[in-house]
Order: sequence, then structure tokens, then C-alpha cells
Amino acid sequence: MAIEEVAERLRRSTAALEADSVLYAVTGGNAVAEWVGRVDKAAVRFTQDVDILLRRNDLPLAVAALEKGGFVFRHAAGIDFFTDGPGGGFRDAVHILFAGEKVREEYVAAAADIEESERTDRFRVVTLEALVRMKLTSFRRKDQVHLLDMIEVGLIDATWTNGMNPQLAARLLQLLDDPDG
Repeated sequence: MAIEEVAERLRRSTAALEADSVLYAVTGGNAVAEWVGRVDKAAVRFTQDVDILLRRNDLPLAVAALEKGGFVFRHAAGIDFFTDGPGGGFRDAVHILFAGEKVREEYVAAAADIEESERTDRFRVVTLEALVRMKLTSFRRKDQVHLLDMIEVGLIDATWTNGMNPQLAARLLQLLDDPDG
């Protein structure tokens, strides 16, 4: 049931943005699921939230669109997000990342630009290249697991380090060299 709720939240949020012509791209675990599922549906992992990439100047448009869809805008601890209704929680919310901006000041790279996305049959998703860069930038345990999933199904390999930021390339090589790390 939880998986279906996340899928429905993803569908509703992206439909609301599209209905009001707000540029966006799905990122995070749902983007990983989209890319991994193209190769091996059985390798797709569940994710509890929805991560959406927006241009900062489109936030007011996104607020209006998502509120029409039943979402409630919140800003707490420096994070913009939408709960699924007034009683919704942060863990299962729609989280916003801003295109071309660092999620955290100490990150080596900024989030992808909206232009680094493509249309699927269900929603816009960040390109594989942008997703890999974002996952290598944040590099939390869940990001590492997502990267390992993409490695396992053959979406990324050592050739990806060519021309990559040296710090990000080292992180990818670390996962390739010691996947059980």
C-alpha cells in the first residue's frame, strides 16, 4: 500500500505541475527507479518521498499548482516541501530541490538544471548523467545504494569517470572498486 501511495503522490504532483505548465523534473529515488526500471524492473527499490527539481523563480507557480492538487506548502529548516494534505508528514512529502543550486553549501556540485531532463510516458525525469552527478554529490548511504543499483544493472561503469569532477570520479571509483564498502 505504501508503494502505491508514493506512486500516486508522484502522479498527482507531476500532473498538477504539468496542468499549470510549471517546468520540473523528477529526481531522487523515483528518478533512480525510472532509470533502473528501464533495464530491470525487478531491481527497482521503493522510495518513500517524491523529489522534484524546480527553478527557484518558478516556486510561486509550483505552490499554486500543487495547492490546487491538495498539497500544502511548507518551509522548515531551510527546506521547501509539500505535505500531502494538511495532515501529511515530511518523510512522505514532495521535496523541492532548486535547479542549478547547491543543496548544501559544502557540496562540490549544484543540482542539475531543468534542461537536463527528458520526458517519459509518465513525467519529466532528470537525465541519467545529471542523476549520477547529483547522487555522487550528496553521497549519503542511500545515494550510494542508488548508485550501486545503477552499476548493478549496467547503467554506469568506470568510463563515466572520464571528464568528471575529480572528487565525484573518486567516489564512483570507490563504489566500483568496493561495492560492499
